[in-house]
Amino acid sequence: MMTVFMRIVARLLLVLPGGLALAAEGAGTASGLPVPRFVSLKSDKVNVRSGPTKDHDVAWVYSRAALPVEVTAEFENWRRIRDWEGAEGWVYHSLLSGRRTALVSSSKDKADLVELRAKPDNTSAVTAKLQNGVLGGVKRCQGGWCRVTGDGFDGWVEQSRLWGVYPNEKVE
Repeated sequence: MMTVFMRIVARLLLVLPGGLALAAEGAGTASGLPVPRFVSLKSDKVNVRSGPTKDHDVAWVYSRAALPVEVTAEFENWRRIRDWEGAEGWVYHSLLSGRRTALVSSSKDKADLVELRAKPDNTSAVTAKLQNGVLGGVKRCQGGWCRVTGDGFDGWVEQSRLWGVYPNEKVE
């Protein structure tokens, strides 16, 4: 009887605002992986729901595979995610991939281009200039630089210019 009560309380904590922090502090994650963490969308159609069950309404649908999202909480097989615009919702775990991707994020001026370099060094040759919002696969990050690849480009970008990796995070 007490176990059923505790599960109901846990579900309420996960769904109610502010409850996420309390629930995350109190227990390990369902997957055993760290939270928060970055992942990517596995499919080009991903329903994002208002809560962690199929009974919750679909709030919006992503229509592009490989977009990076941040897992901010877990509940059973559901993951609460946040996107590059700050929008949050719940996604079924099988629609997410551990494959690391990132979006190019220019400075405050969205018209700025981000330099892609041949080596992880500001003095290295610029091989391309990427627009804000360009999607790339993250191959590795070290020393404040990430090697990213995409359609027609492969090189190094300053880590601070990417959304989908944490500052100074090491990716191998």
